[in-house]
Amino acid sequence: MNRAVPPGRIVVRRKRVRIRAAHNDSWKIAYADFVTAMMAFFLVMWLLALVPAKDLKTIAEYFRMPLITAVTGGLQQHDASSVIPGGSPGIVPDAEPAAAPSFSDSHEEDRRDTHRLEDLKSDLEALIRSDPVLRQFRPQLLLDMTPDGLRIQIIDKQNRPMFATGSAQMQPYMGTILRVLAPVFNQLPNPVSISGHTDAIRYATGEREYSNWELSADRANAARRELVVGGMHEDKVKQILGWSSSINLIKDNPDAAVNRRISLVVLNQRAVRRIDAQNAAGASFVQLRDSLELMQSPDLPTSEAGRRSEADSPQTPQGESHGASAPD
Repeated sequence: MNRAVPPGRIVVRRKRVRIRAAHNDSWKIAYADFVTAMMAFFLVMWLLALVPAKDLKTIAEYFRMPLITAVTGGLQQHDASSVIPGGSPGIVPDAEPAAAPSFSDSHEEDRRDTHRLEDLKSDLEALIRSDPVLRQFRPQLLLDMTPDGLRIQIIDKQNRPMFATGSAQMQPYMGTILRVLAPVFNQLPNPVSISGHTDAIRYATGEREYSNWELSADRANAARRELVVGGMHEDKVKQILGWSSSINLIKDNPDAAVNRRISLVVLNQRAVRRIDAQNAAGASFVQLRDSLELMQSPDLPTSEAGRRSEADSPQTPQGESHGASAPD
C-alpha cells in the first residue's frame, strides 16, 4: 500500500540491477583438446591393430634408430616389400637375415659374457702364480674388471722399464711376458684393445714433432706385434690406442714410472657394440655428406659421378697398417 508523500520532499526511485556471474568457458577449449587427443590415440591404436604382427617389430625398430641412421636410409634390412625407410635391399645379399635380438636376450648374453671374462681373470691369476716367468713380474701385472671388459696392465718400474727410454724398442723380458699371455687371449672370441701410456716427461721438441703421443701409440703397436708372435690370432685386435700421459695411475705425480704402461683390455660385447656403433655413425655421416655433394651437381651423369667419387676417395695400399689415434 502506497503511503502518501509529504509535500516538499523529493523522492528518487532507482531500479535495482541484479548482476549475474560471468560464465567462464575456457574449460571447453581444454575439453575439446582432450577429446581430440583421445580420438587421435584411438585412431592410432585402431591402425596398429590392422598392421600384421611381423611388421610391428620393424616399425618399432625404425623409431628406435638414431636420427643420422634414419636420415641416411636406415638399417639395411633385406625386405624389398617394407615401406619403412631402410627396408630396401642392401648391397650385400643376405640369404638368411638374422633376427634382431630382443632386449632380454641381449641382457642375458651380456651376463654370460661377463661370467666368461671373470673366469678368464681367475685363469690369468692362477697362471701368474704358477708360471715361473710371470711370477717374478707379478708386481708389474695389474688385473681388474672395467665397464669395457677385463683389463691387464703391465706397468713400468724405475729399475725394470718395459721399453728403452724414449723409444718403442721393447726389453726382452717385456716380450717374454706378452708371449706367455698371447695364447690366453685365444680362449675367448672377445677382441682385444691395446693402449699405450707414457709419463709426462716431454721431448725437447715438445708436441710439434715426435712426442709422447706417437711414442705411446708405437709402444702399443709393438705390444701387438709381440702378442701375434706369441700366438695370438691377428684378428683379435679391435683397436690400438695411444694415450700419451693423459691418463695417469698416479695423478699427483705424472712423471712417476708406473704411469708408463701397456693396457690390454679383453672387450666385452657391450664395448664392441659401442665401438661398432661409433664407427657406423661416422660412416653414415660420410655417406650423407657424399650424397649431398652429388645432389648439388644435378647435371653430372651417373657414370661420371661414380668415377669422380672413386677418384676423390683416398687409396690405401693393401697391407698397410695405420697408427693409433689420439684420444678423443
